[in-house]
Amino acid sequence: MKAAVVTDFGKPLEIQDLPVPEPGPGQVLVKMEASGLCHTDIHAAHGDWPVKPNPPFVPGHEGIGTVQAVGAGAPADLAGKRVAIPWLGSSCGTCRYCVSGWETLCESQVNSGYSVDGCYAEYALANAGAVVRVPEGVSSFDAAPLTCAGVTTYKAIKVAKVVPAERVAVFGIGGLGHLALQYARLVGGLVTAVDVEPEKLGLAHRLGADQTVNARTHDPVEEIKKAGGADVAVVLAAAPKAFEQAYRSLNRGGRLVMVGLPADNAAIDVPIFETVLGGISVIGSIVGTRQDLAEVFALHAAGRTRVIAETRRLEEVNDSFDEVLGGRAEARLVFEF
Repeated sequence: MKAAVVTDFGKPLEIQDLPVPEPGPGQVLVKMEASGLCHTDIHAAHGDWPVKPNPPFVPGHEGIGTVQAVGAGAPADLAGKRVAIPWLGSSCGTCRYCVSGWETLCESQVNSGYSVDGCYAEYALANAGAVVRVPEGVSSFDAAPLTCAGVTTYKAIKVAKVVPAERVAVFGIGGLGHLALQYARLVGGLVTAVDVEPEKLGLAHRLGADQTVNARTHDPVEEIKKAGGADVAVVLAAAPKAFEQAYRSLNRGGRLVMVGLPADNAAIDVPIFETVLGGISVIGSIVGTRQDLAEVFALHAAGRTRVIAETRRLEEVNDSFDEVLGGRAEARLVFEF
């Protein structure tokens, strides 16, 4: 099978011909139809984060395909079904996080395309208990970005507990941001979209943003305050400055939701006095659970969301990374097989 392989951090990925893997106990073999490009894949390939993957490995955690074979102990009825392979490759299933519906916080979790080979390949292995079935009303092309970009931003809006007429500032309009904007509107939020690229702000306007702010030419804190301030600020950008601006844009009782992960574990200053007196909450939100992803698929099948993405070939993986890093991708890029 053809696969894109990280051979060493910072080096271009290599397209290699690898043997098709055999599913082990509890696993399924999935023939890929589509695999989205998440910025996390680039961080993985560059070894940006404190906990690093071990090259060589195959990245990718937005994989959609049909189950070709099931291993011992895996449900036989998964054969022939179309499934999503998400970031959460598996969890222990017994810790207090797993049993309370927060398996994404499991300390024993395995992550697709990071700690195990992922979806930048014609075939991928997955834990049968971690895959999520894709309903007929959702195309594989759309399902790929929804499997991470969608469920991550859906969860962020969920944990922020947005109520109707609250202003939600979304910092970073791209693969994640264009979906965060839609989920915020679905629950009644008034959305301010913040980015540095006019094309992405144009996309935000077309998707119904109530206010757009170009952070390259205007101070987003000042512009958001003019509109009444933010009750919720969701930061999807990977620049620490965006987190600081988001914090300063909040009203009393506001919630800062941190989603983007800057390289090198960057930090921001959170002033204690203003945070306490203003009743500000700082929330970390990491992807979403299997149930969250099922809800994301259901909303999309019902026509409530739009996925903005472009097709690429796996052989274009390195150029695609450059597109994302250069801000030239309007939203999501998806490798189709």
